[in-house]
Amino acid sequence: MEPEDVDVKDPQAPETPRGAEGGAPGSQEKKLPEMIPVLPVRDVVVYPFMILPLFVGREKSIRAVDEALGRDRMILLVAQKDAEAEDPGVEEIYPIGTVAMIMRMLKMPDGRVKILVQGASRAKVTRFTKTDPFFEARIQELPDQDAPTMSLELEALIRSVKEQVGKSASLGKAVSPDVLVIINNLDHPGRLADLVASNLDLKVEQAVEVLGITDPVARLRRTSELLRKELEVLAVQHKIQSSAGTRWTRPSGSTTSGSS
Repeated sequence: MEPEDVDVKDPQAPETPRGAEGGAPGSQEKKLPEMIPVLPVRDVVVYPFMILPLFVGREKSIRAVDEALGRDRMILLVAQKDAEAEDPGVEEIYPIGTVAMIMRMLKMPDGRVKILVQGASRAKVTRFTKTDPFFEARIQELPDQDAPTMSLELEALIRSVKEQVGKSASLGKAVSPDVLVIINNLDHPGRLADLVASNLDLKVEQAVEVLGITDPVARLRRTSELLRKELEVLAVQHKIQSSAGTRWTRPSGSTTSGSS
C-alpha cells in the first residue's frame, strides 16, 4: 500500500530541514480564529516562521489535523510537559504555543500521518472548549512588541549571537549550512532569536520560555544566554574528545605494559 500524498498548499513545496525559516504564507495575514484545533507535540517547540515535518499517530491528534484541514488549515501546536504521556490532559500541555499552517499532509500505510507545518504566530490558550474527540481551544494572539531602532547595543548583541552560532558550529554543533546563511543575514532581533533557539538543544520548558517572550530584544538576550551555556558544554566536550584522542594516539615505537 502506497502512502497517500495530500497537498494542501503547493504540490512542489520542499520539505525544509527542521529549524529552517520560511517566508510568511499569505494566510498569515488572516486574523487568527477564536477557536482552533490543538495538536500536542512531544519534545519539540515550533516557533513562528519555522517550517518542519511532524509525524502524527494518536487518534485524537489525527482528528485535530483533519478538523484543521476541513476549516482553514490552521492548528495550534503546543508542547507536552511529559513526552511519555500517551493521552495528555489539558493540565499536561503548555498553554503557550504557535499557530501553524498545515502546508502538506501525507497519509502513511501504518495509519499515521506526516504533516508539513509552518509557524505563523505566538498564541496562548485561554480556555479549552473541547477535549474529545480532539482538543480545541479559544486562543489569544501574542504579537511581538515593536522592535526598537537599531542601536549600538542592539547591533552588538546581534553580532555576538551570530558569532556564537558560528563558534558552536566550529565545535561540532550540527547546524545546516542553509540555516547558517539565514542566521548571518537576519537583523531582526525577534526572528533571529526564534531561529537560533529552534536550533539549540534546549529542554522543552526552556524553549517554551523563549517562545513566550514577546519583547524581541529580551528574547534575543535570553537566547544568547542559553546559547552561551551550550557553547560551554560544547567546549568541554571538545576538550574531552581531544584529550581522549591524544591518549589513544601513541608515538611510533612506543610500548605499553599491562596484564593478561
